[in-house]
Amino acid sequence: MPDIKGLEQKLLYALASQTSVKEIREILEGMPRDVVQSIIASTSKRTGKLNELMATLEMTKYDRLFYLGSPIDFVGVKYDEGVDFIEVKSGKSRLSEDEKKLRDLIQAGKVFYVPLKVERISIAEEVETEG
Repeated sequence: MPDIKGLEQKLLYALASQTSVKEIREILEGMPRDVVQSIIASTSKRTGKLNELMATLEMTKYDRLFYLGSPIDFVGVKYDEGVDFIEVKSGKSRLSEDEKKLRDLIQAGKVFYVPLKVERISIAEEVETEG
């Protein structure tokens, strides 16, 4: 059985390219269906993470896929088309209040590109001493 933690880490800490998504798909396709279903059904938090993992198999249409986790699961970039904010839900799961607020901002077009240049930050503290 493949290292599920390793698969999660691959998605969490690497920008999931089409190549890494295909590698994950090949591993999961090689597993018996009942094993995959058993893993998915284990615990609710782990199930959510595994559902996110499984969902990436459906997201190969993106040039780049960035995992955020909260309050949005992924940002998918199609360089010639646009950017999608992706929230993975399964079963009867509902959006949290934060997810609803974020969805409303996105639907209202209140999404901006903000370049941020960070200058050297220095914190100086003067200490006066009497001798």
